[in-house]
Amino acid sequence: MALGDFLRKQFIDVIQWTEPEEGILSYRIPMQDMEIQNGAKLTVRESQMAAFVNEGQMADVFGPGLYTLSTQTLPLLTNLMNWDKAFKSPFKSDVYFFSTRLQLNQRWGTANPITIRDKEFGIVRLRGFGTYAYWLSNPNAFHARVSGTRDVYRTADVEGQLRDIIVSRMTETFAASGVPFLDMAASQGGLAQAIAERVQPQLTDLGLTLNTLIIENLSLPDELQKRLDERIGMSIVGDLGRYTKFQVAQSIPTAAANPGGGSAGVGAGFGAGMVMAQSMMDALKPDTTSATKPCVKCGKPVPSQAKFCPECGAAQG
Repeated sequence: MALGDFLRKQFIDVIQWTEPEEGILSYRIPMQDMEIQNGAKLTVRESQMAAFVNEGQMADVFGPGLYTLSTQTLPLLTNLMNWDKAFKSPFKSDVYFFSTRLQLNQRWGTANPITIRDKEFGIVRLRGFGTYAYWLSNPNAFHARVSGTRDVYRTADVEGQLRDIIVSRMTETFAASGVPFLDMAASQGGLAQAIAERVQPQLTDLGLTLNTLIIENLSLPDELQKRLDERIGMSIVGDLGRYTKFQVAQSIPTAAANPGGGSAGVGAGFGAGMVMAQSMMDALKPDTTSATKPCVKCGKPVPSQAKFCPECGAAQG
């Protein structure tokens, strides 16, 4: 390799970065044994920001665009390095790229149920999960408080911290809202917005901006859910008497169809069904009398209030 080729490899005249994979928030350009040419080109693509860092101190930050590097375009770095306006030599500096695009479909959820006070059930333990999206909005704060001098910093590295922030703010929001658990499903949008408002200040400190936060599901632990299902079942049944009458009415067609074919069978089946219905409905009424009378057809005892004979199904006069 010629000496000229070797020397040219030690200087950088084009600085750019394309994300090789999903989930990278910051990336440091390898600069070991390399210097940046005065007049080099810096390309910052859409959804990116770039920053020059001198000995750990953040200097100039660039948004999307094409830049020619000089003392004019690097005023902060020029000041840190004590350059004069005529400085034209190559220089050393750390260069970081930051991805500012939305980090979508990030998951959050309660590792363990959280305990809240509920108007309907008293103390309940609640589970929840959903998604959120955010973007890196402040490279200075993110570099200083989160990524530091790491070569690469990914969404997975900050995921646990963000999830803990959301769950802790979720607990505070539910406690302050006073919304009963049974009404939470109808209030998920409002609760999510309230949680997001509590989360954002902490993300701002990290150099991040929350874009959306969605509650996908709120539920109780299995044992509490079983008790809730039982309560719902009782509410659906409501008035036991009315429920029983409804069940009897529903069973009449089936009871009438059970005996064998022929008009006599149909009539007898219908009569038996009516007797069963009447008996069950009568059972729900106060016992006004226990007197009986003989069946007009078979002579068997028939309750005085019965319309049909329980033995033969004959209509009573």
